[in-house]
Amino acid sequence: MSQTISSLTGFTKKISAVMPAEDELLLYRGHSDRKAFMLLPSVLRDDKFRNAEETILRELVASHPAEFMGDATTLDQLVRVQHYSLPTRLLDVTWNPLVALYFASNDKDGISGEVIVFRVKRSSVKFFDSDSVSCVANLAHLKNSEKEDINFDLPNDIFNTQHQVDRLLHFIRVEKPHFSPVIRPSTLKTVLCVKPKKSNRRILAQSGAFLLFGMTESLDEMPVDGIAVERIQINGKKKKKIVWELDRMGFNEASMFPEIEKAAAYIKDKL
Repeated sequence: MSQTISSLTGFTKKISAVMPAEDELLLYRGHSDRKAFMLLPSVLRDDKFRNAEETILRELVASHPAEFMGDATTLDQLVRVQHYSLPTRLLDVTWNPLVALYFASNDKDGISGEVIVFRVKRSSVKFFDSDSVSCVANLAHLKNSEKEDINFDLPNDIFNTQHQVDRLLHFIRVEKPHFSPVIRPSTLKTVLCVKPKKSNRRILAQSGAFLLFGMTESLDEMPVDGIAVERIQINGKKKKKIVWELDRMGFNEASMFPEIEKAAAYIKDKL
């Protein structure tokens, strides 16, 4: 995928040639600067966020409890705070390649962007209520030191006797009281593709899904089983043209961000 894309037509032709295997699904993500952005969720990009992960989530829930009254799981909370740009271990992806193209083209004019294509094994795609998702999402409640002290080299039966894993089981059972006290070490070291509840307008508008990161590093540096990454480069000098072409197809700031302030900004900019 070395060809640089300069138009919507060129992109659609390129993306149409990407065919998933029978056991794969395709997801997409757009980066406006292909050299600056990594395939790593925001809470893991900076030590100050990594070290405060369990605190910042509680702080926001404690400050605005009414906002979280309908959230039954930690994943629900993470999806909600992601919407407000709080650092989480979620990475936004989309089922729609044109949404990814919009995000790759709508910023940093003149700088090459990229659309990342994820080939995800169907076995790595989980629904919001999956037990594996609960295990990984609730890592957000452990202190960073606790996560780092987990010994993944132990046999499964001994692995689950560790104090840190026992604490993780406590948080999982808050949302799933009958959860069996057995966590496979490999589950906590993977990246899962999560189909969330379509609980807000932005997820609907952007055909959104998430990659949920466990105890792993950037997908740029350390691939994980079940997810392969391919890249399509976007010509930075042609971004304005591509954004204009996408606008004609109904992909713009107002449609991607259906909040009223975004619609107002879009209408003002069109004058």
